[in-house]
Amino acid sequence: MAKTGEIQLLVENLEEAFRRRAWHGTNLMGALRGLSVAEALWRPAPDRHNIWELAVHCGYWKYAVWRQLTGAPKGSFPLAGSDFFPREQGTMAEWRSDLGLLRRCHLDLLRAVEAVPPGRLARRSTGSKFTTAQLIRGAAAHDLYHAGQIQLLKRLTESEP
Repeated sequence: MAKTGEIQLLVENLEEAFRRRAWHGTNLMGALRGLSVAEALWRPAPDRHNIWELAVHCGYWKYAVWRQLTGAPKGSFPLAGSDFFPREQGTMAEWRSDLGLLRRCHLDLLRAVEAVPPGRLARRSTGSKFTTAQLIRGAAAHDLYHAGQIQLLKRLTESEP
């Protein structure tokens, strides 16, 4: 499917925020690359999120925007719950599985964005206060916001005794 200029720009924004090199620095997958389970589970304080929880949270919100774009039913996310998913312990296989979920949610979102009719971009999504274009741009901004948080958490783990 040929992409219009605006759709192409939205796809590029999503990709730069998630995995493609960009001038602003580390994207989400770059921030997550090479982490051990211990690093992914480290908390700066009780009742604060760890990197693993942030990664799954990002996947969930990609899913939420995908659902808005596609009309998929609520409750179709592979994990029970919404927003944040507690991760207190886990194995490398479980960490990789959750990173795989994040990647799949990103790819699903990209496909949904590529299928959006250009005339729909300026219209509000059903049940949303935001236009379709705002939801998509917000998904990219959300990745970058949490990439910054993750980079900070990584630096904080380095200062732990």
